[in-house]
Amino acid sequence: MAQQGLWRTKSIEQANDTGESGLHRALSGLDLTLLGIGAIIGAGIFVLTGIAAATKAGPALTLSFVLAGLACLFAALVYAEFASTVPVSGSAYTYSYVTLGELGAWIIGWDLILEYSVASAAVAIGWSGYFNRVLSGIGLGLPDVLTRTPFDGGWLNLPAFLIILGVSGILALGIRESSRFNNAIVVLKLGIIALFLVAAIPQVDTTNWDPYFPFGWNGVVSGAGLIFFAYIGFDAVSTAAEEARNPQRDIPRGILGSLVICTLIYIIVAAVLTGIVPYARLNVPDPVAFGLEHIGAHTAAGLISVGAIAGLSSVLLVLLYGQSRIFFAMSRDGLLPPVFSQVHPRFRTPVRVIMVTGSLVALVAGFMPIQQVAELVNVGTLSAFIMVSVAVMVLRYTRPELHRPFRTPWVPLVPLLAIVFCGYLIASLDAVTLWRFVIWMALGLVIYFLYARHHSRLAP
Repeated sequence: MAQQGLWRTKSIEQANDTGESGLHRALSGLDLTLLGIGAIIGAGIFVLTGIAAATKAGPALTLSFVLAGLACLFAALVYAEFASTVPVSGSAYTYSYVTLGELGAWIIGWDLILEYSVASAAVAIGWSGYFNRVLSGIGLGLPDVLTRTPFDGGWLNLPAFLIILGVSGILALGIRESSRFNNAIVVLKLGIIALFLVAAIPQVDTTNWDPYFPFGWNGVVSGAGLIFFAYIGFDAVSTAAEEARNPQRDIPRGILGSLVICTLIYIIVAAVLTGIVPYARLNVPDPVAFGLEHIGAHTAAGLISVGAIAGLSSVLLVLLYGQSRIFFAMSRDGLLPPVFSQVHPRFRTPVRVIMVTGSLVALVAGFMPIQQVAELVNVGTLSAFIMVSVAVMVLRYTRPELHRPFRTPWVPLVPLLAIVFCGYLIASLDAVTLWRFVIWMALGLVIYFLYARHHSRLAP
């Protein structure tokens, strides 16, 4: 029997009984791993590595990636258990619903909406910058009024606006088509990264790593707090549970596999990048291409810009995908209007929610300047990781008999480590970022008490 009030919960059986959702189970374990890689490798490696090295950590950025990667690893182990036990859409939102209750689920769902929406807008703006740079290189650059927002003296960031709509259109066509698009782009950008390493490794000058800790250990932690944005996306794999062929087996593999692969790539790229360019010179929007220009590899630098466009495109795909599935799950539970859980009979995707949310994100990317977005997204993601870590311990206590195809090792140690690491990174963020997050969550509570609480399927 479901509980009443703010803490009413769905049972595991209720959560797993989605009926005929209409979504298409088409994703293999490899598809899910590539989905995670597609989400993770993007703005972090092509943009934030330089900023974090120059202003936060210096050559010790490699340790920042290790620290952020450990926080993600502990959280990923927790996600993997939930994904195998409750293999349905909704990710952390659904996991919270079956353990912490409806209010907790709403808070984490609203949190995830912030994460995916703002991150998508930020990535689209980064995509626009690289795209216009390539156009300018062939003499077709767009005028400033079409690449800047009204707040920056322009009319509209047109490339950012259009790429969001374009990716949303691909998502609406079907998960199989979206997965094929993502897989092709992942292969391309991994090839581009390999090109960078082949060109750059012979040019590494180890004197550039001295001093290794120019900003001290606090710089390493601050760097981890900033480049944590680079890891956003592996949790989006869990939103694909209802479209995976064998979710109990393949979702944990996709989550952990993509995280480990990307962490190793990040560490290697950070070490090589700070080895070919003095860290203080890396505060540029395109550090990887800049590094190749620095060592005279001009052709490779041009290809890196193309790879960055591809990389950011796949990040957009997965972020917008995850956002639409969160909306889908919350709507199916009655917490958001029912229009968001309608599945198109032909494409077998929630077309309306994809286009509505895609249009809203496109407007944000096209007309609003995005400042300090990485940190704002990070606090939302870290909060979600903490909530899921608490939830897995609660479920171990309340339902010890449940069949768990994947079990998080060393509970409660691993969830507690996830909480400690994520809390440590949140504490490194600016106070203004935390206040913005508090304001967003307060708005969410207003919507919950005015609408969601009364329309919930668990409401009496």
